[in-house]
Amino acid sequence: MITEDEFARQAEEFLSSEAPLKAEEKRFVWGRGPDNAALFDERSRTEEVERVELAKKWRQTKFDAGFGWISGPPELGGRGLPARYERVYAQMESRHQLPDQGCFGIGLGMVAPTILAHASDEVKADLLPKMWRGEIVGCQLFSEPGAGSDLASLQLRAERDGDEWLLNGQKVWTSGAHYSDVGEIIARTDPELPKHRGLTGFMIDMRAPGVDIRPLRQMTGTANFNEVYFTDFRVPDTHRLGDVNQGWQVALTTLMNERASIGTGSAGGTGAGAMNLTRLTEMCRHYGVLEQPQVRQQLAHLYSGLKTHTWTGQRAMDKVKAGQAPGPEMSLSKMSLTNNMKLTAQLLGEVLGPRLVVDTGEWGTFSNSAFVLGLPGMRIAGGSDEIMRNIVGERVLGMPKEPGIDTTSPFRELRVGTQRA
Repeated sequence: MITEDEFARQAEEFLSSEAPLKAEEKRFVWGRGPDNAALFDERSRTEEVERVELAKKWRQTKFDAGFGWISGPPELGGRGLPARYERVYAQMESRHQLPDQGCFGIGLGMVAPTILAHASDEVKADLLPKMWRGEIVGCQLFSEPGAGSDLASLQLRAERDGDEWLLNGQKVWTSGAHYSDVGEIIARTDPELPKHRGLTGFMIDMRAPGVDIRPLRQMTGTANFNEVYFTDFRVPDTHRLGDVNQGWQVALTTLMNERASIGTGSAGGTGAGAMNLTRLTEMCRHYGVLEQPQVRQQLAHLYSGLKTHTWTGQRAMDKVKAGQAPGPEMSLSKMSLTNNMKLTAQLLGEVLGPRLVVDTGEWGTFSNSAFVLGLPGMRIAGGSDEIMRNIVGERVLGMPKEPGIDTTSPFRELRVGTQRA
């Protein structure tokens, strides 16, 4: 096996020949540089397509050079190196100017691990090299109008038709569906079974006949999400994930990886600037409130929260990198992230006042409204705060399950989701 030093030397040679170094970071000064603080990309769909094409080209370049899937199985296009080599390369790559890679966050962070864990050898060999090389982008199709946090109440139907399955129904809040090539979907295959059973996972072609993708415009003004309709959509049984009616385990694999990606900040997004403590401190100094005791207390509270979040996320990711499956600590990390965002939004509102909602043209004022408006979405994405608390309560603290959850009756008899009377 190649040594870590030799690997780092190869990586440096590759990066130096392909991408310029970032400009040396200077001390933050309030009023200088870009002030975008949006949690979701504020781009038009045309701009998104252009961004995805640039991202694909970079992934193909680094995959062909041996840095696309460093810890992946060699038989699937990876190099088979330990996970620490991924961290070495990521640190080196972060010093270079590269195209935005956010479009791969869901596909590589959530869908690809699920394929590796549950797909047939045929599907693994077909999709994983293409995904890691950036030839195709993946999305996740879980939530429905009547099944969000209560995912097990989903109703999109999949009916067996020979060697294929026929899908009919609707998914909603699907990030990136409009530029994705493949998708992971969970469908109801047996309504006679309890709601957590009778589900089956599939990998589908997002470009095939029978799929209709429509944008959902959020209150920030852009449309990062979609509703997706399936009408007599056919998927071969070879593209099934796991066993029939065992899709809940497939979904849990994806959800735990989703919470790892969101909770550790690796799922893309541009809102980190708003939660930069130096930025917030300088904002308070600029508006003459830094010496106020209540403001200093809020900054100290946020500092503690950010540090705790970092350590919690690191502990969780060390477990994953050691080869263990993501666990309930991912829910704690995701809950910690959104709590810090809430504290940030409160501080922004108190310090900026009307400047947060009225565009006066001042640097770092109205631009933060995109952060505040995106916060409710982040508190739902990957599982709502309330669901995260339930998971931590049950699986970390050992508290009893939420009362009233029916895990024995056939799904068709339940008054859940859009089946409510």
